[in-house]
Amino acid sequence: MGKSPLHAMRYFDPGPGVRKIAAELYESVKKLPIISPHGHVEPWILAENKPFPDPVELIITRDHYLFTMLYSRGIPLESLGIPTRDGTPVEPDPRKIWQTFADHYYLFSGTPTGAWLSYEFSEVFGISEKLSGKNAMLIYDQLTEKLQRPEFLPRALYEQFNIEVLSTTDRATDSLEHHRAILDSGWNGRVIPGFRPDSLIHITREGWKQELDALSAVSGVEINSYKSFLHAIEERRTFFKSMGATSTDHDVFNPFTHQLTAAEAEDIFLRALHGRATGEDGDLFHAHMLMEMARMSVEDGLVMQIHCGVLRNHNKVLFDRFGPDAGSDFPVQTEFTKNLQELLNRFGNDRRFTLIVFTLDESTYSRELAPLAGHYPAMKLGPAWWFNDSIEGITRFRRQVTETAGIYNTVGFNDDTRAFPSIPARHDLSRRVDSNFLAGMVARHMIDMSDARNMSRALAYDLAKKSYKL
Repeated sequence: MGKSPLHAMRYFDPGPGVRKIAAELYESVKKLPIISPHGHVEPWILAENKPFPDPVELIITRDHYLFTMLYSRGIPLESLGIPTRDGTPVEPDPRKIWQTFADHYYLFSGTPTGAWLSYEFSEVFGISEKLSGKNAMLIYDQLTEKLQRPEFLPRALYEQFNIEVLSTTDRATDSLEHHRAILDSGWNGRVIPGFRPDSLIHITREGWKQELDALSAVSGVEINSYKSFLHAIEERRTFFKSMGATSTDHDVFNPFTHQLTAAEAEDIFLRALHGRATGEDGDLFHAHMLMEMARMSVEDGLVMQIHCGVLRNHNKVLFDRFGPDAGSDFPVQTEFTKNLQELLNRFGNDRRFTLIVFTLDESTYSRELAPLAGHYPAMKLGPAWWFNDSIEGITRFRRQVTETAGIYNTVGFNDDTRAFPSIPARHDLSRRVDSNFLAGMVARHMIDMSDARNMSRALAYDLAKKSYKL
């Protein structure tokens, strides 16, 4: 059985000059606390603080990065135990699922998922052997035994990972009962909600009326007009903020922004209430609500995040059987300069406002996003995200935006993960890759070591903490 592939100099340039500088920079930041300002770890995990049931649920079924690769090689998601919403039976035996995963572990070689998994096995769980089909059950049993120990309970791992703050992503209508339970437990871990109102402002989506009813119930506001709708959303933002939230999050296919008059917004909203809203109505209302969300952020101080450039649920067969977040969301070409013009002209010069923009469309980094963030005081660039939160993806992002926007108009790193044990793995990879990027700048005498140390710390810790008001 082969040894774990982890190497002390992993991800650094092979040239000895850059490698030495990168290692020195990494040493200065590797033990900094983790700021995780945006992710999808379920808060009930930390509220209940119960042992993870088995390695499959912990590592496989929560991580679409992982099961998407297996699916691409013809392995049915049902055989991996991924829950269905149409009643299709799935494999119930976690040992069989783990064996399937281990038999195909080689597929992750050279991928960011492979890098994260190697870190998890070696650094989180102390597994010294490289996973394969032959040792699958041995490692499964080792993991199962470890997961029953007190030091592998969720809160203990949170502390071992040196997480300073973890933000979840929560529907605007969520009761936040699990966040309340965490606060009431007396545990000193900081787990805060993130306000996500997408299901409320996409008025033509299936289930919008039911979501509106839920908003009315949790806010205590009878929603029968556009004005009462805005009031209910503002009430929820106030509640989320009282529970520790510092940011909102918006899934945006097209970042088009446009201010409607109150009368225009009311007309569209009433058509939606009666089931008569058109596709054009939906687009205009969404563009208007992005303006309103920015206005609310100026008033209440919540940081506004926009995630763009994604065509979600591309694979209808998977969506119908497994629902959203099944790994079939893909990058699309996106335009920002014209689409964000109204929003940035109204709010982009206001220093009370912070807008963090993410995209999967790499072609916009240097053409649009870096120049915009390098100009408007309110705008910041979110890190390389999703397909791009990899060794090469992070490096491309830094190369394309730093010369125009610098690093201080970016917000460091966030892990955006559902897989809890991958958090330290992802941050470690980011810190190493950023250290290597800065080392190259030092080697070319673009910056000196003093600059590089300050920049390395900023990218690893300071920028996320400051940008997200943490």
